[in-house]
Amino acid sequence: MIKEEERQKSEQQQLRSMKDYLSPLARGLKPSGIRRFFDLVSSRKDVITLGVGEPDFITPWHVREAAVYALEIGKTQYTSNAGMPELREAIAEYLDGSFAVNYNPADEVLVTVGGSEAIDLALRALITPGDEILIPEPCYISYSPITALSGGVAVGIETFAKDQFKLKAESLRAAITPKSKVLILCYPSNPTGGIMSYEDWLPITKLVEEHNLIVISDEIYAELTYGSNHVSFAAMPGMKDRTILVSGFSKAFAMTGWRMGYACGHSDILSAMLKIHQYTVMCAPIMGQYAALEALRNGMEEKDRMVEAYNQRRRLVVKGFRDIGLDCHEPEGAFYAFPSIASTGLTSEQFAERLLEEANVAAVPGNVFGLGGEGHLRCSYATSVSQLSEAMDRIGKFVHKVKQG
Repeated sequence: MIKEEERQKSEQQQLRSMKDYLSPLARGLKPSGIRRFFDLVSSRKDVITLGVGEPDFITPWHVREAAVYALEIGKTQYTSNAGMPELREAIAEYLDGSFAVNYNPADEVLVTVGGSEAIDLALRALITPGDEILIPEPCYISYSPITALSGGVAVGIETFAKDQFKLKAESLRAAITPKSKVLILCYPSNPTGGIMSYEDWLPITKLVEEHNLIVISDEIYAELTYGSNHVSFAAMPGMKDRTILVSGFSKAFAMTGWRMGYACGHSDILSAMLKIHQYTVMCAPIMGQYAALEALRNGMEEKDRMVEAYNQRRRLVVKGFRDIGLDCHEPEGAFYAFPSIASTGLTSEQFAERLLEEANVAAVPGNVFGLGGEGHLRCSYATSVSQLSEAMDRIGKFVHKVKQG
């Protein structure tokens, strides 16, 4: 018995010592707040999930068929590290026609493994340890951790519901220091659904130029706008060479699992990103590249139908929250609502956990998205109308119960 206890103690000590091998950065990295929360969902039945930032549509058949055909004819090799030339040409054509920004497909377009890899490559190519990276918040949860892994210092800039969560020039100016190097933008916004117009961007461009900043513009939701067209930051006067435009196929073409993205920008920066890409993933999967090419060539009708469906759901959800008595700014892009739950007296995490436990509805607490997120809840409306209607009914009953005490 004593020997068995000694053996177990020795194993525990060995396991503890394994952590000593980890880098301080890896040890200090917090797990995703979204993933932690959705671990709670996996063991429950009859849960309506409004938390996953993923279309509920299936990738269009002809797009899937393009990948299948590529396999059938033996397209299983590496491609050029930067991606198939015909796909890069199609991306450049699409961006020029849709958003009025022109890139040379030969050296200003890089096909990546999702938009997330493109952001990671851009930060690794740009950051010298200690550089400050300016990030309007609430925002996509990966920006700060990726910044830290690259040796940068994330500096959050709070945005507010009263401003439709737009980045204001005065807030950006107040955050800039001599160490500021990169501004990360994400409009349409995850998690708020906020957008920026041409007029909104103008004062931001002046500060970018004045302080010699480089911009990473995450435009993965560019196609998902309602009532106004997306304005790419790279298309603003004088901003193309200062901007790394990041996008992909996940949201607009219902291709999340394909992990197909791209980055566009000045050839000097893209060249550095390509070197890192070469040494890490080599190239994006060839079958996915053929699927992405098909989506750009023949997938616009399906894309437009999905956007119209999201718009219908958006109206339903925003009205639903307001009828319940929760303030909800009107999202003009992406597929998220970001209602305020402050009137309930609960924190974001308390609200989300109790909503799951008592009403079987899963949504993401707003605090995981950074500054300005506390007191809000992120709800994806990329699910069916019937599910959304039932979710709103459940949330309404839950809020009523909470307010009644």
